[in-house]
Amino acid sequence: MFTTLISATDLAAHVNDPHWLIVDCRFDLARPDAGETTFRMGHIPRAVYAHLDRDLSGPITPGTGRHPLPTPDKLASTLGGWGLTPGMQVVAYDADTGAYAARLWWLVRWAGHPAAAVLDGGFKSWVDAGLPVSTSVDTRSATKVDVRADRDSWLSTDEVAERVARAEWRLLDARAPERFAGCVEPIDAVAGHIPGARNHPFATDLAPDGRFLDQNELRRRFDASQQGVQDDRTIVMCGSGVTACHLLLGMEVAGKTGAKLYAGSWSEWIRDPRRPVAKGTAAKE
Repeated sequence: MFTTLISATDLAAHVNDPHWLIVDCRFDLARPDAGETTFRMGHIPRAVYAHLDRDLSGPITPGTGRHPLPTPDKLASTLGGWGLTPGMQVVAYDADTGAYAARLWWLVRWAGHPAAAVLDGGFKSWVDAGLPVSTSVDTRSATKVDVRADRDSWLSTDEVAERVARAEWRLLDARAPERFAGCVEPIDAVAGHIPGARNHPFATDLAPDGRFLDQNELRRRFDASQQGVQDDRTIVMCGSGVTACHLLLGMEVAGKTGAKLYAGSWSEWIRDPRRPVAKGTAAKE
């Protein structure tokens, strides 16, 4: 069973196994239809497509961020539509970094299905290995999926606000340094970060080819960001709760378990103008 990362070579050995579910999560925030279009042009054989907005998120409301968690019932319907069965190995991939695939990885585990992994290096690693690409759309018989969503694995905005003020908790923000500092904000209406958060850009956990760094290096980098705070008192966030899952995946690869997802993340935090906003680097606060 693969529970964190899988290589293109290992996936290729199981690509025709009916007990494996391969999910293409390629997406572009600026062009929401681009990922699905690219999927139709070529994908890993037998893969199904997951659209971030439609399949991996719930509806946006005035109080939520840009990518709320889907309800357990909606997630059960999505997974069942792909034919998920107990014990089936799920493999998620995106273009290269795992930034979107990690969202599905987290959701599948949140649903109580531990056999979920991300293709290390994404579709690029598959193509670079000279492995076959298909344009056929795989169809599967629908199944009934029992989602046992773990409420303890994520935190609400109120819960984050209470914990971030306590020294024994650490909030890590996966966004790029310039967004965290509030120098630029290309997506959300307010720039900056939650006071007390530490910046841990998800890209710093990757090698230049988009693959994750080795376990020891990942552990060293997370330890530096956590500054002695326990793993189960670490919270991760980003702009909308998507690339935050990438940090959770990196921590799992490093052997660090129990961190919590701030599901609403920055785009939900700023819904209420009364919530505090900080700018600059954490070192200057």
